[in-house]
Order: sequence, then structure tokens, then C-alpha cells
Amino acid sequence: MALRLVLVCTVICFFLLVHTKDEEEAFRERCLSFTPEAYISNSTRQALEYVPAGTTLTFPHNDPTCARPGIKYEDLAYATQNGFASYGSNNGHNGTTGVAFYRNPDVVADFAWRSLHTSVLIGKILTKLFYKKAHEKSYYLGCSLGGRQGIKASEMFPADFDGIVAGSPALDFNNLASWRASFFPISGSSNSSDFITASTWTTLIHNEILNQCDGLDGVVDGIIEDPNSCNFRPEALRCVKDTVGNCLTHAQVEVVRKIYSILYGEDGKLIYSSMQPGSEIKAVEKLYAGKPFSYSEDWFRYVVYNNPAWDASTFTVYDASVAEALNPSNIRTWPANLSEYRNKRGKIIIFHGGQDNQITSFNTERFYKYLSRGMNADPQELDDFFRFFRISGMFHCNSGPGAWVLGQGGGAAAAGVPFESSNNVLAALVEWVENGVAPDTIEGTKFVNDNTLYGTRLWEETILFQIAGGV
Repeated sequence: MALRLVLVCTVICFFLLVHTKDEEEAFRERCLSFTPEAYISNSTRQALEYVPAGTTLTFPHNDPTCARPGIKYEDLAYATQNGFASYGSNNGHNGTTGVAFYRNPDVVADFAWRSLHTSVLIGKILTKLFYKKAHEKSYYLGCSLGGRQGIKASEMFPADFDGIVAGSPALDFNNLASWRASFFPISGSSNSSDFITASTWTTLIHNEILNQCDGLDGVVDGIIEDPNSCNFRPEALRCVKDTVGNCLTHAQVEVVRKIYSILYGEDGKLIYSSMQPGSEIKAVEKLYAGKPFSYSEDWFRYVVYNNPAWDASTFTVYDASVAEALNPSNIRTWPANLSEYRNKRGKIIIFHGGQDNQITSFNTERFYKYLSRGMNADPQELDDFFRFFRISGMFHCNSGPGAWVLGQGGGAAAAGVPFESSNNVLAALVEWVENGVAPDTIEGTKFVNDNTLYGTRLWEETILFQIAGGV
């Protein structure tokens, strides 16, 4: 049987499916006697545990900012369940705050690229030692920052992975941090006179967006099939004379207009793509909540300016230019050419939800076109190794009103769907890498109330992104 290795952006934990009690006991003894620190210089083992299938794990040292120790164990379990030797890392620090970055460039480098690459090298060594044979193929599975890391790996270390699933990737990272920082000065604090409340976003504004754009695909289903086709006009919600409630003031209309506009720099050049309409029902929880977006605030405080007192309400596009010029540890991740990865026969699948509430899907489309130009490759040539799927009605990495279950991770993202290339993105990648069958479509699934017990509400085939009007 071929030995596959998957690194899920999420130290080491190996599992093996066994069939008899003797085999299970032998595997348990081998697991508990394994000493990975003996083979990796300058390393320390904190824990080693045999975890049989069906175990519910508890972690007494969960980081309070993310309710986990820093590793997505559900993704490790998911990959292992499907026959992979699985490995993950915490990216150099636990938790979701940026405090660990402060005056610590090593932690920033780990975050940008080094932790993942080091984990790959060590994971491959230990896999061979434990299983007594080398892996035959290696894969990567990650979303959001993990999606960015997958693309960064293909750029910097093209031999690390044979196949990469990069979901909702945080590409053009410095400008992403600036784009997300820009919303607080636009929305204002929650006690400002023109602040738009969460209930207004999720009812009045969202309903008007659906009114203008939901039916453009010929079906009124609460899903904007192609956000590119939605030219939302917020002025339709402007209060007229003597109107009381259920409308927006002139100032609020302009706030909404700015939120759905491209962010340009002082030189008039694009910094980041606009937010796609339809995402507001979740985006209001963090981006339009009347307070700084914590990830961006921490990035500027602890990395860009090394000033914990930096005030996020003062953000301007000048700050964006400072962050981009600094480009800490080359974290940008905006490659114009991935020929070396392509020439090693590597394959990449990117997916992105059309209602992403943290990273606009328009930016991934921009990257696809940018890469096409940089490699002088038409869509057919690019699709030979790099395929992009837009998932209608999906929020950030998962959930949403659309058919969002694609096997893109452990837990709910894979529950209820078989590990088959037709409806599982990781299985589709394996089929492409190992058998040369590239996916033209991937069928997403939507369960009733997002619960597999209640049956399927929706299936939808997601087709390859096509460039309209050239690149």
C-alpha cells in the first residue's frame, strides 16, 4: 500500500488503522516506544500519546484565544481516517493574538514560512522512521492563513508537496491586513452617530442586496451565485423626506458604499479588492462591529510599528504603504510565477466562498489573473496544474447558505460526504496527483440545518473559474 503524508496546517501524531487486538497492541507499543527527539537535533518532546480511534480528546492547556492548543486536531484525525500519515504544527506560537511577534523576528519568520517548511522536513523524516518506509506522495491541506501557507510553500519550496489544497487563502498578506484594518475608520465606533448596527446589516442591508442581486442567476434562493454580477446600489436604502426607520441616512449610505469599494493607495493604485456583497451577515461580527479587527490591529502594533499603543482608529492608506514596504519575513505571498512547482508536476486546488466574511473572494480571482499573466499562461495552460473553484454561498472556509461541505477539513466540513473525488476536495487532489484525473467540477453538499442527521438540503456542482474578458 502506498504511504501518503499530509500536512494539515495545524507535535506529531501518527495513527494507523488496525484490525486485530494483537495488531492494535503491537502498534500501541511501537507508538509509545517511539522517540522522535532522538532523531531531530535541538528538539524537545513535550508529550507522546497513543490515541485509538473513537477517542474524545481533551486538552487542559487550550489557548483561550482559540479554544485549542494551537493545532487543528480535527484535521489531523480527518486525514488519518482517510489513510494518510498526518502531521501538523502550531506555526511557531499558540493562540490568535500577535503579542508573540513583538520584537521577535524569529516568531514572525516562523509564522510567515519557516514553521511549515521545518515541519515538512521533520514530518517526512519521522514518517519514514516510524513506518519503516518513505512516503510516496505528500499533500497539504489548509484554509485562510493556512491557504496562504500552501501557496507560499509552492513558491519557496516546490519540492515540499506533490499536491496542495489552499482554501480561502490570505494572499497579498500585508495588504490584506491593511484592507481589514480599513473598515474600523469607515464604520466608526459603536457609539458614533452614524454607526450601522448589526441588526441593520443582517436585515435591512442584506435583504436589499438579495433584492437587487439574488435573482440575477434566475433562481431566488438566498444565494448570490456570482458576486461579480451584483452591482449593489446602497442609495436605494437612503431615507426620503419624513421617512422614519427602515432606511439609512446619507452618511450611512456612504459608509456602505465605501465598505463595498476597492481600497486604493495614495498613489491611486489598488491595495486590495472590494468586499463581495452577501458577506455582510457574518462580516458584521468582526469587520463592521465598531471596533478594530484584532488580527490587523495586532499586526500593526506588534510587527509593523513595534508599538503596542498604536491606535487602529488612525489607520490610513499610508499605513498600508508602510506595511507593504516592510513586508516582514517576506510574508506577502503574491507570486507571479509558479513554474518551478508546475515543472515538478505539483498540483494546486484553490477554493473560495462567494460570501467570505473575512477575506474577499475577489482577491483570489485577482490572484488567478495575476498568475496567468505572470506565467504567460492562458486558462487552459494554468489549469494544467492550478485550478480555482468558487463556492457559491460559503462563508470563510466553511458554513453558509450554499453547498459548502467539500471535505476541506475535519469535523463538519467532511461529515456526511464520502472520500471520493466527485465531492471531496482532498480526494480530488489525490486523484489528480496520482492518476492524472483533473477535477472539472466538485459537488458541494448542504445539509438541513447543517446537520447530517436531517438529510441533504442542497447539492451544487462547483465548476472551474473562467477568466471573463481576458487577463
